[in-house]
Amino acid sequence: QVQLVESGGGLVQAGGSLRLSCLASGRTFSSYAMDWFRQAPGKEREFVAGITRSGGTTYYADSVKGRFTIARDNVRNTVYLQMNSLKPEDTGVYYCAASEATRSSTYKYWGQGTQVTVSS
Repeated sequence: QVQLVESGGGLVQAGGSLRLSCLASGRTFSSYAMDWFRQAPGKEREFVAGITRSGGTTYYADSVKGRFTIARDNVRNTVYLQMNSLKPEDTGVYYCAASEATRSSTYKYWGQGTQVTVSS
């Protein structure tokens, strides 16, 4: 069993930065690829970024490429999402999720989410 807890969300002005963290319990963190998703009010949850088990390969949604960076620390059981040049359309609840591979059709574990609000 793995529990995921996100943190680092908040209110920021457009153009600002935030770093989200997702801390995983258990000793199997490195067995999972990790993805970040977000859900804006009234919209479906969407993929934001993913990272393979070793951290060697990363994936990004086109909307965040060049602005967001995903990274992981398998010693600290943590995956990060550095978000720069934030835009109001980045507003939403951000979730981390664990799966066998990034951009999977199914995810084994989800965090509870952390709110990100970008003001214009």
